[in-house]
Parts: sequence; structure tokens; C-alpha cells
Amino acid sequence: MSEKDAVLQTDDIPAEENKMGTMPTNKLLITMSLPMVISMLVQALYNIVDSIFVAKISENALTAVSMAFPIQSLMIAFGAGTGVGINSFLSKSLGEKKFKQASDSAKNGIFLAFCTWVVFAILGFFFSGLFFKAMTDDKEIIAYGVSYLRIVTVVSLGVFMQITFERLLQSTGKTIYSMFMQGTGAIINIILDPILIFGLFSFPKMGVAGAATATVIGQIVAMTLGIVLNTLKNKEINVNLIGFKPSLRIIKKIYAVGFPSIIMQSITSVMTYLLNKICISFTPTAVSVVGIYFKLQSFIYMPIFGLTNGLVPIVAYNYGARHKSRIISVLKLAIIISVSYMVLGVVIFQTAPQLLFSFFSASEEMLRIGIPALRIISLSFIPAGFCIIIISAFQALGHGVYSLIISIARQLGVLIPVAVITSKLFGLSAVWTAFPIAETVSLLLCIVFSKRVYQQSVAVLDKTE
Repeated sequence: MSEKDAVLQTDDIPAEENKMGTMPTNKLLITMSLPMVISMLVQALYNIVDSIFVAKISENALTAVSMAFPIQSLMIAFGAGTGVGINSFLSKSLGEKKFKQASDSAKNGIFLAFCTWVVFAILGFFFSGLFFKAMTDDKEIIAYGVSYLRIVTVVSLGVFMQITFERLLQSTGKTIYSMFMQGTGAIINIILDPILIFGLFSFPKMGVAGAATATVIGQIVAMTLGIVLNTLKNKEINVNLIGFKPSLRIIKKIYAVGFPSIIMQSITSVMTYLLNKICISFTPTAVSVVGIYFKLQSFIYMPIFGLTNGLVPIVAYNYGARHKSRIISVLKLAIIISVSYMVLGVVIFQTAPQLLFSFFSASEEMLRIGIPALRIISLSFIPAGFCIIIISAFQALGHGVYSLIISIARQLGVLIPVAVITSKLFGLSAVWTAFPIAETVSLLLCIVFSKRVYQQSVAVLDKTE
């Protein structure tokens, strides 16, 4: 059998073209994205509820969990970044009718998720203490933080596998099942949080460790559901690992798109860590404000990420199938939806910041710092709504390096330097201006790079529908 024949061989070749190449683009984007938007909203709700319960322990407990956030973000960066590579390569393979290659990319993605878990489990077990001691000398915050971080890293197989199996479902257009996965895990987290934190129904009172335990249990349940759904419902790919051998060629293809995404999202972790360092030099309460902001922000940003989870496989599939007009049409709709939703986010943050903080048992000091912070930072939402869609399109079209450049420039090239300078010149209240300034720079770069990507990858697609 020739190499070409081997690539085209399939475990289960669909009789008809995938809906990503045939369904009207407006309906397709809504159909694929809406389940992910709903699941992301549930996930965002969990993030907020989790912090609300932790805040009831003490402000130091909330500060500790906020300090652990960069490491959790780093884990998600590796899982989701690899998932972007899997998603793009798998969907493109389906568009090109290379069905065996699509299945092989899924299997290699599962293998990479397992390897990533092993690395983070080792690092979390041995170095959690060093991480918190580098941030603060408050013994209570360190104790809370180490207890939380060790659990969410050592028992992190669930989060990496959950993300991977979600991406496999998204890659073939079955986002409704992905919603079931993520929604189930988040709901279990929400239910278990008060039970394990406060020791309800005869369970032991675990405090911050209970919040971490609830998190990993929810992730493991979602992972298990993902295995079942991909095995029974995802007929376009085969995830049976019997006889599996890693393919360096496919791993390289996955990371060609996924690695820039990993770096891009990892930069967010570095940015948050450095921002926490700046804030704690003023007061630990400022770190809590940052933590609360990122929890609240997730309710604004995560639905847009849900939209992009539906968008990326659509763009990648139609890029592989050379459907130029479908790519342009779906991107225009995604931009309109994203920017419109961000306008709503600005309105909420501008008009109701005190109400938002009241959910977290905010002290007067926290309100004094946090209310102007939310109002200033929210000015970055509208340009961010445009940039998130454009960056996702770059990844789907195989130009992840542009996404990386924009992320580095925005977060490390602009946001952190501006935060450092303004903190020294004008104090803590001026630090928040770094967010809208950085997002403006990101918007300009997106416009420049989008013109280049269009000429390189989209304008040359001449297939008519």
C-alpha cells in the first residue's frame, strides 16, 4: 500500500460530507458554538461560585487561591493549546477527506495529554511550596496555597483529558456532546464545593483543600464522560488506542499550530504572576481584587471562547475544502457576535461593580481598590472582542505564530511594562490602565496581520461553492 493510500484509508468513512462544509454558515456557527457558549457560561459560573465559597473562609484563603491561578492557567494553556493544534489538524484532515489521518491525530492528542499530566503532577508535588514562598512570607497564605495547588496539579489527569476529548468532539462538529461534558463537570464542582469546603452532610470540613478536591472530581467525571461519548458517538474518528504508537510526524503537525497557542496562553499565566507581584507590593487585598477580576472576567470572555471553539473547526475544515466564501462569511458573523457581547460586558462592569464585589464578602478596602479597577479594565473588552476572533482565525488557518506575536506584545511587551511604570509613578490605582492600553496595541496588530493572512491563505482559495 502506498503512503497516499495509507493516509486516505479510513476506520469509518462518512457517506456524506461533514456539515461544516454544507450547512449555511450562519446556522452552522450558531449550531456549533451555542452548546460551547452554554458550557463555558456554566464553567464561568463555577469559577465565580468557587471563589465565593473560598472567600467565606477568609480573605487570606481567597488571596492564596488567586495566587494559584497562574499555575492553573498554565495547565489549561498546555491542555487547550495542544487542543487547538489537534482541532485544527483534525478538522483540516476531515476537510481533505483524510479520515485515517484524522483518527491518528486524535490518538496522538490523547497521548500528549497523558504526558502533560505526568509533568505537571511531578512539578506540583515538589515545587508548590517554593512557588508560594517566592510570592509572600505570610505563613497562612502559603499553607492555604500549597494545600490547594498540590491537589489541582497532582490529580490533574482529568483536566488534560477532559480538554482533549472536548476538542475531539468539537473537531467533528459534535459540540452538543462537548457541552454535556463540560457542563456536567462544572455542575459537580458547584455541588461539591460547599459540601467539601464546609463539611456538610457528614463530610469532613476540608477548607481550601475541599475546593481543590471538588475541582478535580468534576474534571475526572467530565473526562470519563468524554471517553464514553467519543467512543459511542464520534463515529468520524477512531480513538481506540490498542496497538497505538506515537507518530512524530503527526505530533509535529499538532504542535505547529498548538505550540504557539500554548506559548500564547502561557504568557497569560506569566502576566498574571507578574501582576500579582506588582499588586502584593501594595497590599494582599489587591491580589484578591485581581483574582476576583479574573473570575468575573471569565463570565465575559469564556462565552467568546466558546464561540471560537465552534469557529476554529469551521474555518479549518473549509480551509482544507477550499471554501473561501464560507470562511469569510462565518468570520464576519463571529466578529459581530463577539463585539456585541463585549459591549454588554462593559455596561455591566461600568454600572454594577459594587454589586459584583458584594458576592465575594468584599471589605471596604477591597471595594475601594476594586470598583475603579473593574471600571478601568472593562474599557479593554470591546477591542478584545475583535481580537479574540481574529487570533482564533489565525490558528485555524495555520498562522499561529501571528497569534503568538500579538499575545507577547500585548501582555509582556505592553501590559506589564505599563503596569510597572504606572505603579511607580502614580500608585496602585493607575496599574489598571495597562489593560486598555495593551488591548489597543493588540487591536492594531490584529488589523495589520489579518490583511497579511488574508492575502497568503484566503485570497488564493478559488473554489466556488
